[in-house]
Amino acid sequence: MQSMSRHLGMARGAERDLMNKAITDGVLFMPPNFANGLDVWSSGDGTPGSDTYENAVNAAFVPADQDFGGCLEVLKTSSTQKLRYMGETPILPGCYLRITARVKAISGNLPAVRIAGWAGNGSNGHVSGLTEVGPSTTLQSYGEVVEVSAIVGSGDRNGVDMVWGDAPVYGHFGLDLTGSNGGVVRIDDIQIEDITSVFHRDIMNWVDVKDYGAKGDGSSDDADAFEAANAAANGRKVLVSEGTFFLGRSVTFATPVEFEGTVTMNAASIFSLTKNFDLPTYIDAFGNEELAFKKAFQSLLNNSDHEGLDLGGRRITVTEPIDMQAIVPKRSEFAQQRHIYNGQFYVTGDSAWDSDIVTSQASYSPSEGRTLSNVSNVANIQVGSLVTGNGVGREIYVRSKNVATQEVTLTKPLYDAQGTQNYTFTRFKYLLDFSGFSWLSQMSISNIEFLCNERASGILLSPSGVIFRIRDCSITRPGMRGITSPGEGCQGMFVDRCQFITREGGVRAQDRETIAINTNANDVKVRNNRSSQFRHFAVIGGANATVTGNHFFQGDAENDGVRTAGIVLSQGYTSTTIDGNYIDNCSIEWTNEYDSDPDFSGGFSFGALSVTDNVFFSGDVAPWFAYVVIKPYGRDHFITGMNVTGNKFRTIHGSIDRAERVDTSFADLDMAKGKNVLFTGNTFHNIEKAASNPLRVEHDQNSVSSSWSVDSDGKLPFGGRCRSVESVVATSALKNSNNVTVYTAPYVSLQQGSAGDRAVLNWETALRGDVTVVMRMD
Repeated sequence: MQSMSRHLGMARGAERDLMNKAITDGVLFMPPNFANGLDVWSSGDGTPGSDTYENAVNAAFVPADQDFGGCLEVLKTSSTQKLRYMGETPILPGCYLRITARVKAISGNLPAVRIAGWAGNGSNGHVSGLTEVGPSTTLQSYGEVVEVSAIVGSGDRNGVDMVWGDAPVYGHFGLDLTGSNGGVVRIDDIQIEDITSVFHRDIMNWVDVKDYGAKGDGSSDDADAFEAANAAANGRKVLVSEGTFFLGRSVTFATPVEFEGTVTMNAASIFSLTKNFDLPTYIDAFGNEELAFKKAFQSLLNNSDHEGLDLGGRRITVTEPIDMQAIVPKRSEFAQQRHIYNGQFYVTGDSAWDSDIVTSQASYSPSEGRTLSNVSNVANIQVGSLVTGNGVGREIYVRSKNVATQEVTLTKPLYDAQGTQNYTFTRFKYLLDFSGFSWLSQMSISNIEFLCNERASGILLSPSGVIFRIRDCSITRPGMRGITSPGEGCQGMFVDRCQFITREGGVRAQDRETIAINTNANDVKVRNNRSSQFRHFAVIGGANATVTGNHFFQGDAENDGVRTAGIVLSQGYTSTTIDGNYIDNCSIEWTNEYDSDPDFSGGFSFGALSVTDNVFFSGDVAPWFAYVVIKPYGRDHFITGMNVTGNKFRTIHGSIDRAERVDTSFADLDMAKGKNVLFTGNTFHNIEKAASNPLRVEHDQNSVSSSWSVDSDGKLPFGGRCRSVESVVATSALKNSNNVTVYTAPYVSLQQGSAGDRAVLNWETALRGDVTVVMRMD
């Protein structure tokens, strides 16, 4: 019997290790049928050495009962007639067993019946003090089949009859007959089954999707099982255990989820994790960072429960441009606030990031300022492509196209492209491409590092929308562009506290081709950013922009080097404020290159620019370099409002002629016009001509004359003309040829001299002396 018990039992340590198998793999708890022999069925506690029913005088095997088939017939001779299986049924932590017996009275006194057991510990000793019997049922009549059962387990849970705790590691189970002796009872084969699943949701803080029918084989549709687990969790966690689970439709979890396995689903299906909505959980779910980001973003735009997607500080390896609209194909517009933050995109791969280049012939008419017509090969031109050609300004993009009419709509007009010519359309590849949205508003990106690795450009906005926010981000070594607006999706855009790091640090400034930011719409705020060695930091095409607190530097190692514009203002009336920036080895260039008719024909011409309290610095630059440059693309333009105050202009390793100038590559400014120019309170170091308006000129007239020519010495801003004199103040006695002091005042002749930059003081009589003249160019 001892040998048999050891054979049927199992090692104590192994019993505890089987818990997981008891729950998930179905360890066999069932005792043998009576037909296999009665030598393993004890009339005592079931312990080794106890008496069995083998050859017992009060028991026999009945091979063919009409209700049970094979069964055990017992004559009750003891006050508690015991029946115990001598095998050691394991009691595993967290495991719950149900013992069931079916009995019927044959003759004699009618006894009571109950499930019973004996608890054993790891030393084969009895664990005392436990409930070892289940509910008792008295048999009421002969031949009536009565089923009794009891549940044994470690936890004190509702429905558990024998709560054994964690001390027992096995039990001997069966039943007791109690009550009067002398009755004959037949007993069907005893059943012992693992019913842990019944209690699983109560004793654990999670439910497993496999408990609800999920296959995890990668092909069966497990969507129903996932939804059932979510419904049953009742706020507890759902476990997606090992396997690959295909979901044939969208699934939403309203409870926390933990992933040991992974999920696959169609691109259009949405997987919403509303209680742990963050990228690390989606990575656990899909097993791929890039796919996980797409599915998380898809959920972000299709679920009203979340405003932001936390990337959890994770690096996302990106192998190809991410078409943000293609991720949510049912949405071409989106106008609610959404936020992506706290992570890193890392670009890998090669050809996927190559620019697509199309050359097409097209016609342009200034009267249709933003339209190219009769465009050959229009089907192959992509929205968001950069347009280049004769008479095309900087940062002109394809906003839309119409294949049927062979038309391309541009972001801005062309300044000198009338007629038919060939254009080149270059579509850069962007890490995050929002251009598929026809309208996108209130999208926010923060604390993201875009590691473009000289392959990808950074962010392409949608053609339309308002309030795109980018803050505390780093766009590092973009292939061609940092942030591109292919339309007016930049309306009201914020770019705050970001860093733009070039891939062209060793390239001469004039040979660079990368640009950090371009905009087309109004009300853009570019604040507190840092940008290194791009061709341009920002090309601003709209009005009412604010550029403040930035540091952008674009120098190189060349002696007498050429410097490019850090900021390009590409329309005449700009209404822009540039304040408190560190403008390092670059300039502000103000143009009207976005005018379809660049000659002045009405309006405000070059107006409403405020450049205040900036630090301008350069070194080793050509003498003609200037920090503030106005470049008219057509004739007859003039300044109708400009404030340049409180700036610090300085150059080292040589000097420059002046801080401001007009680029006359296309046309000059009309200096006989203009108004509201304030150019004062600035400091100049190593600048030959310190411009000012109003300009204070001290004139010393050594010989008597009735006409004094007062020269501005080229210090009126932009080489302006002397168009007004605010005051003439004598700073010494005015004396005539007889050395007699004369008290008189002159009248002034303006715009004198070949350049019109002089004033002539006309006196009543010939005089000599000293005066201070305050003259203006406006």
